[in-house]
Parts: sequence; C-alpha cells; structure tokens
Amino acid sequence: MVHKPIAPLTLPRRGLLALPALALPGLALPGLARAQAGAWPNQTVRYINLYAAGGATDIASRVFCQAMSQVTGQQFVVENRAGAGGTVGTDAIAKSRPDGYTLGLGSVATLAIAPSLFASLPYDPAKDFSFIAGLWRQPNLLLVNNDLPVRSVPELIALLKANPGKYNYATGGAGTTPHICAEMFKTRTGTDMPFVQYRGGSQALLDLMAGRVHVIFDNFSGPIGAVREGKARGLAVSSPQRSPAAPELPTLAEFLPGFDITSWNGLVGPAGIPAAQVQRMAELTHRALASPELIRSYAESGATPWLIGPEDYASYARAQEATLRPVVVASGAKAE
Repeated sequence: MVHKPIAPLTLPRRGLLALPALALPGLALPGLARAQAGAWPNQTVRYINLYAAGGATDIASRVFCQAMSQVTGQQFVVENRAGAGGTVGTDAIAKSRPDGYTLGLGSVATLAIAPSLFASLPYDPAKDFSFIAGLWRQPNLLLVNNDLPVRSVPELIALLKANPGKYNYATGGAGTTPHICAEMFKTRTGTDMPFVQYRGGSQALLDLMAGRVHVIFDNFSGPIGAVREGKARGLAVSSPQRSPAAPELPTLAEFLPGFDITSWNGLVGPAGIPAAQVQRMAELTHRALASPELIRSYAESGATPWLIGPEDYASYARAQEATLRPVVVASGAKAE
C-alpha cells in the first residue's frame, strides 16, 4: 500500500540545507560526477519499508523520510511491503529500476540473517543492491503481558522451565533480530516457548496486551511506548549496555553473559545505480541524520543514527552475515 506523501518536518529547511556534508570515507565526489549526480532527487522518491505500518522500523523510517524531504525539497513516500521476515520488500527493492527513485530499508534481518535462515532467497544480498548509507541502530526489547506473574528475567526463566511449552512468544516476522534474539534466549536458558509469527510488531503488541500471546521480542522503539504507559511489562534489552532511553531496564547480558543482538538498518537501492549518484545519496542521507528533530526522535525510541558510508556499509553487512551464520544455526531458528 502506498501512503500519502509525508508532511515535512517543522525544522527550518534553510538550516538543514546549510549543514555541511559530513567528512566520512567515500563521500567525496569528483567535480564532473558531482555535477551529474547533483540533479538527484528531482521527483518523488519511493521508500520501501519491509514491515507493517506502525511497527518499530516503520516509525524510524518515517522520521528519516521526513528529514530527507526537508533536506532535498522532494517527497519521500513510504510504501510498506511486509512478508517473509522482510524478504518480500527486499526483493521488491532489488528488482526495481536502478534510477535512484525506488530505495528502501536494508536490514540485518534481510541482508545478514536471511541467507542462513531461508533455504533459498529471491535476491543475492552481496550482488543485488547498491549500499548507500547506514540509518540507525537499536536494541531489542523483551516484554511480557501484564498478567504474566513475572517481573524479572530470572523469574521468567523459572516460569518457563516449570511450564515447558505453555507460554508462547511473538515477533513481527521470522528471520528478524527479535526472532533470532528469542531463539537465542531459549537456547541459552534451556526453555521452551512456541513461536507465534506476525507480519508486523504492532499487531503482535496488540495481541500481547490482549493476552493472546505471553512474551514479545521486538525492536526497542516499537513497544517501549506501551511499557511506559503500563500496558505491558518490559524486562530487558538485548544490547551489551543499558539503553539511555530506558536505563532502568537491565540487559539480557546481566543474566546471560555475552548475550548481544542489536538491530541495524541502512538505506539501499537496486544494484546498478551510478556510483556518483550513490555518493550523492549518501551525502544527503548523512545531512538528514544530522537533523536535530531526527536525533531527538531516535533517542526517545532508543535508536541512534548510524553514520557510515557506502563502502563501509557494504563491508559491514557482509561481515555480519559471516558472524551471524553460526548464531542462527546454533539457535535452531527456521523461516516459517
């Protein structure tokens, strides 16, 4: 479904346009190439989000697209293409025209986890994309239904061990970092929780609050509002350090040493976008990520801007696939 163009941020446009290009590796353009790439964007840009509207990535994506609209003067329209752990939307990005006007989310789930999770993929993470820039990183959040008689991670582990298979957990899709995080949790604790898969984190959260599922693992920004409003109980975050947005929540590593799975997301387009244009996109992306409104919004949701350029983003994604492959295999997670 294509949503209406996003209203621009209230931040003054002149101030954002005046921001200098960040001096990051690979962002310098030769004069002629810069001139040729400088026309982008001169029309509306379609941004494909991989998950359902209202979830964690949707929220962060819309904040980013608002900032890009402000920086460039063109509309960035979010299109939600949910399904198969984000691979449906990722395939749509890969098969779009390489003209720079269809871009989208490149996530750890679809670029680094999916190759080990799915028997086959309709795209090649290493060959089918133009890696443009990082966007944000954030931890996952473990939360439970308010009626579940636990208030800490050790209490949850004890309850699950005493009742194998009785309590289920949900995430917004197979192959996402919340899914792998949950499976790692089960492996590390020796517990049994059936997996209930949703097409997006927002519906999973609604069912958690209604008592239809018992436990959720999701990117921090999606359910943290429900925790703050007392509609669900947060137990821990999956990053090695506590989140500045919720320092009262412990890390899973405090109970399970070494536990660490965070979500990273960047901007990608189909392979074949001219290199000069990719550099122009990266430069504008980093200007958008410097927006005070974006930084404030991300901080409130537990996310932080991820300031890397095209080459570093591509090499990091490849390295993460190799790093996470044994983790995925050991967790026993399978695409469903």
